[in-house]
Amino acid sequence: MDDIRPSLPAGSPRFTHQVRQDLRDRGYAYQTEKTYLHWIRRFILFHQKRHPRDMGAQHINQFLSHLGSRRDCSPATQRVALNALVYLYRKFLGVDLETLDFERARHRRRLPVVLSHDEVQRVIACLPDKHRVMVSLLYGAGLRQNELLSLRVKDIDFELNTITVRSGKGDKDRTTLLPQSLRDALREQIAFVAKQHSRDMEDGFGEVYLPHALSRKYPSAARELGWQFLFPSTTIGACPRTGVLRRHHLHHSALRKQVTRARRLAGITKPVRCHTFRHSFATRLLQQGYDLRTIQKLLGHSDVRTTEIYTHVLGRGAMGVISPVDG
Repeated sequence: MDDIRPSLPAGSPRFTHQVRQDLRDRGYAYQTEKTYLHWIRRFILFHQKRHPRDMGAQHINQFLSHLGSRRDCSPATQRVALNALVYLYRKFLGVDLETLDFERARHRRRLPVVLSHDEVQRVIACLPDKHRVMVSLLYGAGLRQNELLSLRVKDIDFELNTITVRSGKGDKDRTTLLPQSLRDALREQIAFVAKQHSRDMEDGFGEVYLPHALSRKYPSAARELGWQFLFPSTTIGACPRTGVLRRHHLHHSALRKQVTRARRLAGITKPVRCHTFRHSFATRLLQQGYDLRTIQKLLGHSDVRTTEIYTHVLGRGAMGVISPVDG
């Protein structure tokens, strides 16, 4: 249940608790909260645990330059650390920082690892039944790992052939396609969830976590089948926020272990992560002739330039162009 915000003690004088509470009051996503706290802690430890109030722009420059030159981090990582510290000083502490001047991390172009359609099928064939459906959805619908694990029964629409992704990256909702070949497997999975949920109700459980105070708005929704996770955990555990015993979704580490095991069994030497199947989804659609705007919408990218990266991994040269001599 590491995607549920833990409760904070009221009026705690602890610095990190105050920062967390401020982030929540301002409506930041939980992933942003965890990321910002990580970099704020790294900043404090880098300066021998000095309090941020006793430091300023010079110390931020030193830390960010260290990340860019000594730690050899990427520009994206350095930018996230910068955003965390700018939030800390300008929004939380209310300090008007001077112009920052630090050593920028070198930009390196990295192409995503992509599996061919045959390689994907080999990996999927080496997975247990439940995880086979999950990875098939990653590849067949272009889902991120967290988006897959957060799916609820109600997010699968067999009539419209769509999957609704709720609160995806950037806290945005979107719809993507429901693979026709997975309809029967998904119906079986929903039937399994319904049976398990019925047993949980008989045992005095059956209540699922609802985000954004929905449990107050819809008091009975937490026990409805539609709100149950599509891929539930095998055990019931205590909610870190309330302590209530609930069945959450499957933990991401369980899926990752199965993907690593299947990759080895399939004889694939490429580094394969759950996100690799999303990259492979986009590349496969490009190979089939779909335009970038359509793929951008299905992936949920806010900028088409992010989607354009896949044109460079098609094995057909820049922008996916076929040489005239080959055509």
